[in-house]
Order: sequence, then structure tokens, then C-alpha cells
Amino acid sequence: MPSLVDQGRDTDVVTQQIVLSASETEYFHELIPAIKDAEVGSGAQHLLQSLGLYSNDRESEIDSICSVHQQGFVSSVNQLQGVRDGSFALMTDVLGLNKSIQSSTEALTQEKKALVECRGVRQKINDADQALHDCLEVLRLANQVYDLLGKKSYYSALRALDELHNVHLLEITQYRIAHLIQISVPATKKLVGDAVMADLNTWLFRIRETSQFLGEVAFYHTEQRRTRQKDRTEKIVPLSSFVLNSAVESVADEGEEFDILDNEDVQVDFTPLFECMHIHDALGEVESFKVDYAATRRQQKELLMPVSITLVDLDGASLSELLEGIAGFAVIEKATMKKAPNLRSSVDVCNDLNELWESMCQTAITLISKALYEVANAELLLKIKGVLALFIQTMSSWGYSVGSLDAFLLTLFDKYAELLKRRFSDDFQEIVSTDDYMPMPIHKGDEYDKVVNVSWYTPEKPREELRFPCVLPFSQMYPLCCIDIRNFLNQFYFFSDDYFRHLNVIDDTLKSSLDELLCEKVCHSLLDRLSTQYLGQIVQILINLEHFEIACLELEELLVSARSSASAGGAVALKASEEFRSSKKTAEKRIFELVNSKIDDLIGTAEYDWTASRLESEPSNYMQTLTRYLSNIMTTVLLGLPTEIKELIYFDALSHAATMILSVPLSPDIKSISPHGVAALAKDVQYLTEFVDTLDNPILKQNLDELQQTVALMQADNSDEFYDVATRNKKYGRVDVVNGPILLEKYKNP
Repeated sequence: MPSLVDQGRDTDVVTQQIVLSASETEYFHELIPAIKDAEVGSGAQHLLQSLGLYSNDRESEIDSICSVHQQGFVSSVNQLQGVRDGSFALMTDVLGLNKSIQSSTEALTQEKKALVECRGVRQKINDADQALHDCLEVLRLANQVYDLLGKKSYYSALRALDELHNVHLLEITQYRIAHLIQISVPATKKLVGDAVMADLNTWLFRIRETSQFLGEVAFYHTEQRRTRQKDRTEKIVPLSSFVLNSAVESVADEGEEFDILDNEDVQVDFTPLFECMHIHDALGEVESFKVDYAATRRQQKELLMPVSITLVDLDGASLSELLEGIAGFAVIEKATMKKAPNLRSSVDVCNDLNELWESMCQTAITLISKALYEVANAELLLKIKGVLALFIQTMSSWGYSVGSLDAFLLTLFDKYAELLKRRFSDDFQEIVSTDDYMPMPIHKGDEYDKVVNVSWYTPEKPREELRFPCVLPFSQMYPLCCIDIRNFLNQFYFFSDDYFRHLNVIDDTLKSSLDELLCEKVCHSLLDRLSTQYLGQIVQILINLEHFEIACLELEELLVSARSSASAGGAVALKASEEFRSSKKTAEKRIFELVNSKIDDLIGTAEYDWTASRLESEPSNYMQTLTRYLSNIMTTVLLGLPTEIKELIYFDALSHAATMILSVPLSPDIKSISPHGVAALAKDVQYLTEFVDTLDNPILKQNLDELQQTVALMQADNSDEFYDVATRNKKYGRVDVVNGPILLEKYKNP
């Protein structure tokens, strides 16, 4: 406290402050510094004087007061004395009470100390209890993670683990158990990932086992769509131009709702996949999961593919199982891409899916190609194509590219065409080789109708005018070949049923195959049989060739009408038409050869007596036989030939006969000819002329002009006319200028 006595301060002021202090403590606080200051500043005497003066003034004041109020003062002193005595008594009681309180306070202090110690223990117990509670809560959450794993609530387990790691463990970091649980969190997360992957692998295994059945259901659904489309096209003809999977067909069929992945036969739940993606996304391992999933699906694709298949099993199960498995796998992949587009990266998703699909397609094509050598039956190959077509249409509806499969169908078609050619080639060969080459007899009307319906044949008479039994001009091989040709055409186009985009290939292959069969197996086989010496058989071959030529013309029109609209337009020209036409000429020549050979043989039997001395009354035997032969073959063997061909044969036969008859007297062995010899020759020529007249064909008589004029020249009265050009051209224009003089020379030297 600062001193109240400063240098030069008035001591009286200080004294006044001291005596006016409000309390004893303040009094001493004022007095002691004043004394100390007085001693230091040599003002002690002055302070004492000031205090003495104050004391004297107070005493004077008191005496003054006491003199005025003495009795009251005495009374006050007595009262004060009483109060003092009471105060001492009270002080004694207070001291006693204070001692009692002090003794009680010591006991209370001990109890309080004990209480404080108890509170400390209790706090420690509370802290321990709280720590235990916190640890138990952490352990409960840790156990809950495993409980949730057991219940397959993987995301809940992962959330519980995150809560444990990010919240509850922070509350007990001071305990060792927190460290133990902390280091186990990654292992627990891995356990969650492994558990969800185990469920996914189980799901993938079930999916792989279900793939074939799923493909079977997809095939059945496509078959149902085919049926509905066929029914619609029968009711609405313009719809026939719209194929399965076209926009119009899809709109027309949209009322038939069918979910391949969720129906009464099969249900595919993608929950395990979604959950696995979600868990790995939460774990921050989604990219590695995508890689693992893609690798797993590739492995499953490899397991899906067998080492080999067979195509000759009775029910075609091997091929169906292969394609159904591929279809089911591909459907799952496509559905997965739609339901979980983030399962693969946006850049690789299409590439990966297309790569898987093309890989499966190429493997299937390779397996089928290796097994094709077993197939030796066109009907079986047609069934194989049908299964493939169903597979292609099903996959096309799911947006897959089927280009490689379309191309492979061409390979199947080539095989199919080859099998058909081989089978029908054998059929044609057998028909040609077993034919009797006789006009076909018909005994009943039903039989006639069947033959006419299957053959390209226009009867000369109406059906009503026919009388049975009757005979058709061609032999039995012709309708049998017609039946085979029709079957060949139909079976070729069977390949385009349901699905086949390369219709122009069918048209072109059918044309070339039909040409090959008709040319090599029918036409050439018939030509080979022309070597026979039996005229009737050759005539029948010619008739058959005539009808086959007509059939080819009909076939050309049929091929145009049957050709798909996508093919190139224009007429169809079969090489077989020209082959049959050319073969007809060959057959005609062969007939000419045989007829002429017979004529040569008959004329070779001529026995003219060129130096005869008497006149023959009858034609020569060979001439009668010759005319009889020509007449007989025209009414029997050549009867079925067209009139123009018969006339041509007659023309050639008569021309050849005239030439051969004329060559008899021209023989070098004959040195001279008598008039009777010429007369005998003239009689035979006249007999032949009369026979030709009966044929009622003036053109045929022209073949005898040279023979007639030559005989007339030899019998002429003036043979020198022959050497006159004008006369010769008028009377002997057909006589050979070389042969005429030779015969005249022989006639002049009898």
C-alpha cells in the first residue's frame, strides 16, 4: 500500500485519516505506514505532537460531554459492563462450541477424505465399465459383421464394418483390442469379397447349367413366332414379304409378351451379380472384379464347347445341345449387358461381347464342319440346316451378328446340293438303265392322270376321248425322271424354308445341277444306248429325247417362276435343252444309219441278170422286201415318232435306197447290160415309185428323180440326147453327168 505521508504533506491530515479509520484493521494499515514515514523523514516528533494534540482535544470533548451527560454516561457504562460480562460468557460458550465443532470437523474431514477416495475408485470403476461397454459394443459390431455374412447380407456387413472402423474403433483407440480389430478389417473386407464372389460363382455355375435349357426355351419361343408369322401371312398375303425379326413382324408380334429370362419354365435372377458388383464397388475393387468376371465367363465359354460332336445321331441331340448352350450363354451375356452396362467398360463392352460371340460361332462352325463328313443323307443335312436356321433367327432377335453363320449356311448348301445330285444321279442312272425303252402302256384312267400330272406332256386327244388301255409315246423312264426332277426342284428349295438369305445361290446352283443331271445322267446315258442295233429302242430313245427337250423348255419357265424376287431377272436357259436337241439329231442319224444299213443289206441281195434274154414279169424279191420293210417300220417301230421326223426318215431312206440301187449297175463288175436287164431294173424302179405314191407325199418322190431319169435314159431310143445340154437339162437334169455315160456305154455293149 503506498505511504500516506509524502514529503511536505501536512501531518495533521495524516493524523485525521488515522483516527477516522472505519475498522481496526484499517486503523493499523493507516498508522503503521505513517510511523514508518515519520521515522524516515524525521517527522516522528511532529507526528507525536499531532497525535497528542488530537488526544487532548478528544479528552476535552469527552470531559465536556461527560459533564453534561454524566448520569447517562454512567448508566451506559454500567450497561456496557453488563454487555461485556454477557459477551465473555457468550465467548466461553462460543469457544466450547468451537472446540466441539473442531472435533466434529476432524471426523468429517476423515470421512470426506474417505468419500473422495471412494469417488475416485467409483470413477475408475465407471471408466472401466464404460471402456468395457465400448469394447463390448465394438465386439458386438464385429460379431454382427460375421452374422450378416452368415445371413448373406453382404452390403449390410460391409456398412457395419465401415461403421466399426470409422466410428466405434476411434472411441477405443487407447485399448489394444482396437489395434487387433483395426488390423483385421482388411481381412474381413476380403472375407466379404470372397463370400460374395463365392455366391457369384455359384450363380455362374447354375447359369452355365441352365444355359442349354435357356437356349431350348429361346428356340421354342422363336418357333412359336414362326408359327404366328405363318398364320398371319396366310390371312394377310402381303405380310409374306416380311421375314422373322423384321420391323413389321416385330410390331405384329408385340402383343405376345414373353420374357425368356422370367417365365414359367425358367427364371434367371441377376441379384447375385448386382450384389457382387455393388460390394466390389464399395470395396473399391470394381475394376478387378470386371476383369475376373470377364475371365470367368471366357472360361465358362470354353467349358461350354465340346471337343467334338456328331451329326448322325437319331434325334440330332448333339448339335441341338451345342447350339442351345451357345444361345443360352449369349442370351445371358446380352441380358447382362443391358441390365448391368457398367459391368464392362463402355469401350470394351461391345468388343468383348462380340469377341465372345464370334469365338463361339467359329468354334461351332469348326465342330460342325469336322462332323459333316459323316452326313451322307440330304434329309439329315436339311434337319441340321433347320436347327442352324432356328439358332440364327433366335440370335438375330437378340441383336447378334450372324454373318459368319450365314456364310456357313452356304457351305451346308453346297454339301446339300452335292448330296442331292449324288442321290438323284443314282436314281436317274437306275431309271435309264432299267427302262424297257418301249411305249408306256396305261391300263386305267387314274394311272393316266397320275402320269400326265407328273410329266410335262400335252396329250394329243382330250381325256374324254381316250379309251383304256392305251399307250403313251414315251417309255416309263420319262415320267419317272419327271417325278425325280420335280422332287429335285422341291428339295432344293426346301433348303430356303424358314431361313436362307442366299436365294440367288439356290437358283444358280439348281440350274447348274439340273443341267448336270439332265445332260450327264439322262442325255449322255441315252446317247450311250444308241450303240444298240435294235431300231425300236433307238426310236424310243429319240421319242424320249423329244419329250425331255419339251420338259426342259417347261423347266425353264418353272425355274423363272420359282426364282426368288431377289435374284437377277430375265429368262433361264438350260444347257440341257440344247443337249437334248443335239442328241435328237444324233439319234436321228443313228436311225438313218440302221435303216440305211438294212436297205444296204436288202439291196445287197439284189440278183439282176444284166444279160438276161427274157423279160421279168415281177419286181425283184429284194425290192418287194425293201418296200415291205419301209412300210412296216413306219407303221410299227417309227409309229410313235413325230410326223416330220418320220417324213425325214422316209426321205433319207428313199434317197439312200435310190443311190444304192443306182450303184448296182454302176458296179465295175458289170461290163454290159441288156435291154431285158434294164427292163428288170425299170420294173423295180416303177414298183418303188408306186410305193412312194401310196405315201401321199410329193416331196418324197423327188428322191427317185435321178433313178427314174437314169432308167429312162438307158431305155431311150436316142441316147445321144443326153450329150445335148439343152435336151439333157430338160429330160435328164437329175442324171449324173459322169454316171450317165458309163451306163450308156455298158448298155451299148451287150
